[in-house]
Amino acid sequence: MISKGFKQFLAEANAVIETISVVEAKEMFGREDVVFVDVREGEEWSRGRIAGAAHAPRGFLEFLADPESPMHNAALDPDKRLVLYCATGGRSTLATRTLREMGFERACHIAGGFNAWLEADGPIER
Repeated sequence: MISKGFKQFLAEANAVIETISVVEAKEMFGREDVVFVDVREGEEWSRGRIAGAAHAPRGFLEFLADPESPMHNAALDPDKRLVLYCATGGRSTLATRTLREMGFERACHIAGGFNAWLEADGPIER
């Protein structure tokens, strides 16, 4: 038996992060101080994403977010509002907690993820 499962990890993360609705996310879309961050894998990314989103797969997130890393992605700017998403919200919940622990105080994620964005007719690109 494992000592901690995904449900507990998600509950712990949800207790300390900010989750926004897709309506709130759409209101933020296009603002200069906001960066949408897709934490899905490359294959998912290539099938479609929120228009203009940065790509930071969850497996590389710490390396992409850290300015001291050779893999650093400058789009992950701690001074901006980072709005994370995955397919349905699980991975982005955990990724948001990670970024918050790294000092990205304005990081949040979209409830329902990319699927909710699609249902709300948010702008996408392929």
